[in-house]
Amino acid sequence: MKSSSIPQMKPQDIVVLAKLIVTGDEDYTQMVLSETLHLSQSEISNSLARSVYSGLLINNGKQVNRQPFFDFIQFGLRVVFPQKPGPIVRGIPTAHSAPPLVDSILGASTYVWPYAKGRARGESIAPLYPTVPKATLLNGEFYEMLALIDAVRVGRNREKNLALEHLEKRIL
Repeated sequence: MKSSSIPQMKPQDIVVLAKLIVTGDEDYTQMVLSETLHLSQSEISNSLARSVYSGLLINNGKQVNRQPFFDFIQFGLRVVFPQKPGPIVRGIPTAHSAPPLVDSILGASTYVWPYAKGRARGESIAPLYPTVPKATLLNGEFYEMLALIDAVRVGRNREKNLALEHLEKRIL
């Protein structure tokens, strides 16, 4: 395989893998993933193929390889998909500004995913994929998972460590 044809992970792959964990790994169809994540079926198919290639999906693409996925979130996410807070916008709270961390972290800036129908104002954090804010409105557990993942991406050590404690329980 030529190096130019080696599939490289994309941010939406993290979103798809998180959704699979929340859904219950093997209990998914590409059509349902497409509808609930607001991604095209080809984007879902390509994402699943990249995750199989990387070893983050096993058993013929039906099960998240949870330990390597958690390890990637813990050690690689901030480096591969970095994010810095942007201007104040209307949106949906994320990172330490969202459940389950919102009650544990006091006095920190509010972080939000930009979203016109959001009810909070805060520093903007670009979601891993543009459809994330809309997709998380359908499932509270999925919303919390992606907010925790954002806390790892953008949080200081305290927020990051608290998020990793929560993610470890949910992923492993």
